[in-house]
Amino acid sequence: MIRSDDSDTSVHMDLTPIIDMVFLLLIFFLVATTFQQTEREMKIALPAASSAGPISSALRELIINIDVEGRIILNGLTVHPDELRSIINDAVSQNADQKVTIRGDQATSYANIVRVLDICKGAGIQEPYLDTVVLGTPRSGS
Repeated sequence: MIRSDDSDTSVHMDLTPIIDMVFLLLIFFLVATTFQQTEREMKIALPAASSAGPISSALRELIINIDVEGRIILNGLTVHPDELRSIINDAVSQNADQKVTIRGDQATSYANIVRVLDICKGAGIQEPYLDTVVLGTPRSGS
């Protein structure tokens, strides 16, 4: 008796659509995480702290950068302290739980950071967040 070789009757699953979906999701998440990065990509050398917290991504969070010369930068624009006070007052009047992150360059005078903290406290921000990097982690953009 001669047998035919028809033993290849197993079910075959095509993985191409699944792989396509995984790559599309990967691309989507990579693109989505690059939004709102302009504030975090400024050349501000943050000081190191051993117990630094993660960067919060709260809705409508104000990120205030203070460069090495003490200039206050908000949304990519240099603002005067009086302008900053007005902006924060407006934000607090619209949202009592307004979040503020202050990113001061490690080489700037501490007085520059205190000036911005004072403006925030005076405008009603109860807990401004001071952004730092964790010791031992590589710095982005450096």
